[in-house]
Amino acid sequence: MAPRKTERIVNLTIALLVAGRYLPKTRIRELVEGYHGLTDAAFERTFERDKDELRELGVPIEVGGYDPLFDDEAGYRILPSEFSLPPIELDAEEASVVGVAARVWQHASMASSTQSAMTKLRAAGVEPDPSALAALEPSVQATEAAFGPLWNAVLERVRVRFTYRDGSLRTLEPWGLTSRRGRWYVVGRDVDREATRMFKLSRIGDVPVAVSRPGAFEAPEGLDLRTLAAKLDPQEATAEALLAVRTGKAPSLTRRGRREGTSDLAWAAGGREGWWVGYGSLPGMAEEVAGHGADVLVVEPVELREAVVGRLREVAARAGAVAR
Repeated sequence: MAPRKTERIVNLTIALLVAGRYLPKTRIRELVEGYHGLTDAAFERTFERDKDELRELGVPIEVGGYDPLFDDEAGYRILPSEFSLPPIELDAEEASVVGVAARVWQHASMASSTQSAMTKLRAAGVEPDPSALAALEPSVQATEAAFGPLWNAVLERVRVRFTYRDGSLRTLEPWGLTSRRGRWYVVGRDVDREATRMFKLSRIGDVPVAVSRPGAFEAPEGLDLRTLAAKLDPQEATAEALLAVRTGKAPSLTRRGRREGTSDLAWAAGGREGWWVGYGSLPGMAEEVAGHGADVLVVEPVELREAVVGRLREVAARAGAVAR
């Protein structure tokens, strides 16, 4: 859902949940900010769509009489007892996953939406029941600016474009977001590279922007995001490469490597420094090095150098095909 639509549906849920009685559509229209400014026909269409979406998500919206003396105006409410989940028993691993989710769902925008809805209910003469909000917990917190746009892109199946840590522009079909070792990652199909990739949100250099309409792709059937993320996660280093890196460049490589002490190498006088960097996957390391272009040269091993050259040739061929 787009951010404005998401906020409107959250506000609608809060209003129906905490009111403690049936609310007629006229009152709902006054309370939920997303309905302000709509024509009568537009409000009816939007409200009906929002109700349908909430019901599809499993939110039980009850319809009943607003005024006990008259049954000509329907009212709507969400009973906290029906909305809340029953007690769930979790093992240690499942509990840790839920703990991560609880830390994530404490987003400032959610908090402001809740406060706004509560204030408007009171102003309209409806005293809300704050205890009902427990059913909405846990509420999103992610410090990365990319989280919100990517979250919406996953829901809407929208392709996004962003700049990654090496300065490369990536176009991604995001299948889902996952947390590993306290960090957030997005997993999906890298359109330009025609391959499945995982990106660390903290290394996305700008705010991802949508580059397609909703429904532009489908995630793989039976997708197991946790298993896929584990496969894509960088492997433990089992080999080392000697790289010639331009001074001040490729910090993602140099910060996990160690300097080569020899100063009489042929490339050392050309503004480059030698770095020994460990890696676990030859294809993964080749793609990472290739992403730095001419700033990084592979001195050894030969198989890594050849893999990087092959990757750069693929990129050049693709660029040439596009130019034609």
